[in-house]
Amino acid sequence: MVLSDLKKDAVIETKKPHACGGREWRIIRAGADRTLKCLTCGRILVLLPDELLKRAKKVTEAPL
Repeated sequence: MVLSDLKKDAVIETKKPHACGGREWRIIRAGADRTLKCLTCGRILVLLPDELLKRAKKVTEAPL
């Protein structure tokens, strides 16, 4: 996976589940950092791109 895959509105699956049990996150803002929203509980998380690359397992939905 490369950083260009992690654009706005992409849905990613993480290696470890969130506390709510969900593994899928939608990127709602992409800039110097990435803002993610859990698709299970709605929690918002801000990560730097290199940290997101470490946590991401795969991109399940890529934006056009």
